[in-house]
Amino acid sequence: MDTKLVKVSDLRLGSVIAKDIIANTQFPIIYKNTKVTRDHLPVLKAFQISQVPVLTSSIELKKANKQEVATTSSEQRETIEEAYITSFERKYIDVVEKFKMEFLNWESGSKVDITKVRTNILPLIHDVLENREKIFILNEFSDSKNYIHHHSVAISLICAVIAQKMGYGKGDVIQIAIAGAVADCGMAKVGKKIREKNGPLTEYEFKEIQEHPYYSLQMVNSISILKSDMKIAVYQHHERLDGSGYPRGDKGNAISIYAHIIAVADVFHAMTCERVYRTKESPFKVLEMIRESEFGKFNIKVVQALSTCVADLALGTKVELSNGLEGSIVFTNKTTETRPVVKLDDSNDIIDLVKNRSIYIERLIL
Repeated sequence: MDTKLVKVSDLRLGSVIAKDIIANTQFPIIYKNTKVTRDHLPVLKAFQISQVPVLTSSIELKKANKQEVATTSSEQRETIEEAYITSFERKYIDVVEKFKMEFLNWESGSKVDITKVRTNILPLIHDVLENREKIFILNEFSDSKNYIHHHSVAISLICAVIAQKMGYGKGDVIQIAIAGAVADCGMAKVGKKIREKNGPLTEYEFKEIQEHPYYSLQMVNSISILKSDMKIAVYQHHERLDGSGYPRGDKGNAISIYAHIIAVADVFHAMTCERVYRTKESPFKVLEMIRESEFGKFNIKVVQALSTCVADLALGTKVELSNGLEGSIVFTNKTTETRPVVKLDDSNDIIDLVKNRSIYIERLIL
């Protein structure tokens, strides 16, 4: 097909790239047959690409749409984003407080009111399904004192996103998310001193912690609106593929795929959060740890579904790196999602995190 070299300054949205655009990165910064969007323009500018080959036919198709909608000014955009995140955090904290009240009821012997749990958390689930990047900032809202309540809400939201990415229908996504929310309800039956102990657990205390999936199953087993597959997932969410988990040491195909989803969400949030015995970690570093050092324990399809959420981050997303510098994502490597190419704010230097393994994304700046 006919191609034409077009100056980046004259490039029209919707034009189709005719060849892979190569820069000083491990992979092309834009692949052949990609339709140009606004997100691609800062990438080309960052890598100082002055001209790109495009399919002539795609230019002709776009002539009728020459005038593009004016973009929101950066000042307006920052104001909108600030209000947006503040609104989400406020809703999230409110749900955590409501969940805390339910948990206190369970401690007192009350039954799990799954309808109330679902009603409280459903608006947040819908929110993160539309804005998946929010699962990478949940650890910033958590605190060690109320960790168990934050953790249950966060597991639910992360489960929803993973299930959606794996292609489950809306009904199953909600079921998996609700199962994630109550997976640790059995912790209400574990002594508070053990749950909140600031130090190593004794053998007895650790065995008591390992009983909580059984307690959780007892508490949700009679709930008719929770599918039996989800109840099994609640019971198995601490089992591991290699048989190193608990309460039964199940392994391989004996473990439900839904249990794997809850397991990955559970470990991901737990490892990123501040606890009484450790500081919080970068979600991106933790995701790499799950994928590499914990390989063989978790279903790889589930881990990959969570990883692809990083690839979904919009080009231009602001990040803080582990060396303290701030910048914007200008390119995402398809096979190493947690290590995109970042353009630094202060110097305009380009850092490819695939090549600079000692540096990683510390957090998103939303």
